[in-house]
Amino acid sequence: MEFLRNIYNWIDVRLGTHEIITEKRTGYLLPRNVNAWYSLGSVLLVIFCLQIITGMLLMLYYVPDIDKAFDSVSFIMTEIPLGRLVRLFHAVGSSMMLLVLLLHMFSILFMGSYKSPRELHWLTGFFLLLLAMGISLTGYLLPWNQLSFWATTVATDCASSIPFIGENLVELLRGGKQVGLHTLGRFYTLHVGLLPALIAVLIGVHLFLIQRTGVSTPPFGLEDTSNQWKGESFVYEEHPGGIPFFPNFFLQDMISISLYLACFMVFVFFFPNIFIPSTSYVPANPLVTPSHIKPEWYFLANYQTLKLFPSEIIGLTVQAIAMAFLALLPFIDRGEEKHPLKRPLFTFCAVSGILLWIGMTVWGLYS
Repeated sequence: MEFLRNIYNWIDVRLGTHEIITEKRTGYLLPRNVNAWYSLGSVLLVIFCLQIITGMLLMLYYVPDIDKAFDSVSFIMTEIPLGRLVRLFHAVGSSMMLLVLLLHMFSILFMGSYKSPRELHWLTGFFLLLLAMGISLTGYLLPWNQLSFWATTVATDCASSIPFIGENLVELLRGGKQVGLHTLGRFYTLHVGLLPALIAVLIGVHLFLIQRTGVSTPPFGLEDTSNQWKGESFVYEEHPGGIPFFPNFFLQDMISISLYLACFMVFVFFFPNIFIPSTSYVPANPLVTPSHIKPEWYFLANYQTLKLFPSEIIGLTVQAIAMAFLALLPFIDRGEEKHPLKRPLFTFCAVSGILLWIGMTVWGLYS
């Protein structure tokens, strides 16, 4: 312990680490009415770290080759000590990450925390959602099983409906005319290299923005629930008389993380087939097309939307407009009110949109 203390003192003399830790631990005040929804960001950080750790462990044995990928995953699952557990952690964690990320965005939506001056917070969070969906999609192909092969074939084929560049875009994604060796190589590179790096950078930017502007005050339990920022100059949102992050809200973070891990373990140990169906244990066969190919749950609404229109390009256009509207929401909703019950039109539209998405997801699952 004395040795570690000497190292800490040596670093502290040169960088002033004690001052930084003290400022962020007890000097960083949060609103007194802060709620448990604010801890979802910390839960997401834990999930991302677990995904990185389990992904690196899987990389030790995974072989990104169409003749060896499926066998290498089977080897991990059956021969490597704790290999099955690590694989399940990674596969289940991918879906759970998207679920928690959606809950986090919904909470921001209903508490009005995206309003000015936090437009950049919302945009970085939105792009993090897109990257999370992208990293899940690219990782889905890597086991090279029958389900992942044909789901990727269908997903990449959707791009062919885009006028003028559709066929070239499909070939760019696949690395050829068909899903094959080059597709696996490209998806593997994106999954383990580019996308994690982009996510890590965006998380850093997102956290910097939160630290720079201060935490948005929840609208619940207050008489005045309007947005206080008037846009005249930069103002750090201070919270006089607030609670320190440590130990007050740190305890809430630990509770939320523990609850998440408990739910996560339930799925891993008791219901893993929800995320890894039986068709995932069949090697990919380009010559045999399964009767029903469906994407993962987070793409089911998109999949079902495409089936509603006579042309795929119409379905893609509708989805692109919806995503653009969601991304630009802070610039569209310029009202000062933050409390969801005091902006009934917005709340009705938001709840209707969420229920529509859930309905399309369920319809896509059972159609």
